[in-house]
Amino acid sequence: MRRREFIRLLGSAAAAWPQTARAQQPAMLRIGVLEPLATNDDEAQPRVTAFEERLRELGWVNGQNVRIDYRWAPGETARMRAATELVSLKPDVIVASSTPAVMVLRAETRAIPILFVQVTDPVAAGLATSLARPGGNITGVTNFEFSMGGKWLETLKEISPQIARVAVLYDPSTAPYAGLLLSSIAAAAPSLAMETVETPVQDVTETERAIEAFAQKSNGGLLVLPDAGTTVRRDIIITRTAQHRLPAIYPLRSFAVSGGLASYGINPIQAHRQIAFYVDRILRGTKPEELPIQAPNRFELIINLKTAKALGLQVPDRLLALADEVIE
Repeated sequence: MRRREFIRLLGSAAAAWPQTARAQQPAMLRIGVLEPLATNDDEAQPRVTAFEERLRELGWVNGQNVRIDYRWAPGETARMRAATELVSLKPDVIVASSTPAVMVLRAETRAIPILFVQVTDPVAAGLATSLARPGGNITGVTNFEFSMGGKWLETLKEISPQIARVAVLYDPSTAPYAGLLLSSIAAAAPSLAMETVETPVQDVTETERAIEAFAQKSNGGLLVLPDAGTTVRRDIIITRTAQHRLPAIYPLRSFAVSGGLASYGINPIQAHRQIAFYVDRILRGTKPEELPIQAPNRFELIINLKTAKALGLQVPDRLLALADEVIE
């Protein structure tokens, strides 16, 4: 009898084990992502793919052991609404692209870890105490160095030597750091026999009018600063520069792929892979204040040879050899 009672009790315990194990499993962790693009933007899906691919390599699979909530917000109103929505979901970490996106999230929470990509100067923006010790709940990967202003001008001049005037196009509402880049560009211009013209624009109409007005004089070129506003309006910028036959250099590969003459800067797709590593660290218990802000370690030069030929420009062999990608 004792043996039969033992077997019966053992069977009852075994039946209960799966329920106990299920009850002890932790809740699925949650990641929020705020992007300053529209869902149908050509840049949107590659960023998602790169981000989730790197997370899988680190052991996190969307829908299995982690849930990722995306919000695509190309405008200020949408950005503020998306930030509020993401914070209300109480995720374990939020990833945000662009300075404006991080700023609105910071206003919503000082508790949830926020990891950024494509923020130019987080210290000056008040998002971090220092690069080495960011403090608070925000850290991430910066996207540009202020010394790049000279590099953009040099590259544009080498492609189109006749340029004497350069309109520096930017959206002040999405580029609070623009002043530092503008200073870098203005300082480099005299040595290249170039004059720079600050050209702030905040919508499509202003953008079109500014490009048309600048193109009325000869020997002009365009330099577009990195910010969410110019990125969202890149198609109209590229279209208008082509119509007015203005050589232009851009900050991101997506501009060159969309028909821009040349771009020099980081690869946002790679940056999203890079930030996934910090997401992994946060999900495993590391605090954001313990993760130093990473500076960009590689920039890529993209040249659209088809656009160069349409403008009647002969790109020097030296630049073609240095280019990471030549679009023909």
